[in-house]
Amino acid sequence: MPKRAILVLEDGSVYEGYSFGAEADAYGEVVFNTSMVGYQEMLTDPSYAGQIVVPTYPLIGNYGINEQDFESNRIQVRGFVVREECYQPNHYLSTSTLQQYLAEYAIPGISGVDTRAITRRLRSSGVMVGMITSDKTPQQALEELKSLPNYGSTDFVRQVTTDAPYEWEPESGETASPPRKIVVLDLGLKYSILRMVRSMGCTLTVVPCTTTAEEILDLKPDGILLSPGPGNPEVLDYIVDTVKKLIGKKPMMGICMGHLILGRVFGARTFKLKFGHRGANHPVRDLSDGRIHITAQNHGYAIDADSLKDGLEVSHINLNDGTVEGLRHKELPIFSIQYHSEASPGPWDNIYLFEKFLEMVRGNFYRDSLERD
Repeated sequence: MPKRAILVLEDGSVYEGYSFGAEADAYGEVVFNTSMVGYQEMLTDPSYAGQIVVPTYPLIGNYGINEQDFESNRIQVRGFVVREECYQPNHYLSTSTLQQYLAEYAIPGISGVDTRAITRRLRSSGVMVGMITSDKTPQQALEELKSLPNYGSTDFVRQVTTDAPYEWEPESGETASPPRKIVVLDLGLKYSILRMVRSMGCTLTVVPCTTTAEEILDLKPDGILLSPGPGNPEVLDYIVDTVKKLIGKKPMMGICMGHLILGRVFGARTFKLKFGHRGANHPVRDLSDGRIHITAQNHGYAIDADSLKDGLEVSHINLNDGTVEGLRHKELPIFSIQYHSEASPGPWDNIYLFEKFLEMVRGNFYRDSLERD
């Protein structure tokens, strides 16, 4: 029989279930994701560093784990909470089960809990820290949670960034012209971004978050991409200082954390959302043409629209809560989005934004360069 386990939230609520994956304790900020598929991408997305993830879809693990859908080189979540774990996945690409994958990376999971109840609590009370444990009492878990570091005060970007620069070259036959060189500042990069931009005929050099502006420019990039990443943008002053020195030097695109960093570079304030946006079904309006796109998202912080200055303006808004989902500069070839244009998983409504970035890289920037063709 599986070992009993509990999820304890900081407000004292307790959810009982069964341990799977590694038999270990884990604590982190507890968040929910509304995607119906993509649990492998969730597990390996660096933006989930420091978090315990609760998928709202009830059956998880039914297509196993494959060798193609990794978004980084390891599991990034601290814990995984599911309604029902599938013991016998069925998919021709599957090489292991969810249980085996979690155990391999010493990540605990808990199954058999009411994930709808957890989601309702987080939506009403806001995200909170929690602990998965199979050997502590609820009171012991609560006492330990009080002594642990605050999620918002931790620099998770340093924990997930690459240790050293590396290259992603175009594959044979992907480009017939000299490739453009893009430098990606790794704040918690998903491999899908590299796959997508490489497929458009670019070479990519990925550099650590501590790389200086001078070192980035020495690589002679045609464009600079600021990647997604985890945590609170307010603790990343060193990255803000680096990006400030790059403004106006090369065309630039920011995604998710990169978007928040660009906002801070131009003096905007950021704030923490009550329960964040995580899933593959968030509607966003492009203000340049009024079109609505369904987007994949994973963030817990947002830009204060009233604090925008120095040439930045809102380009996209979230239709669920009106928060800022995109920025663009009025004069410089710079834009950013809060959501994930590469999706993975999710709709491909927003691949056109990579194409617009490459148009800027080629020198075709103009005032309405973010309008869709």
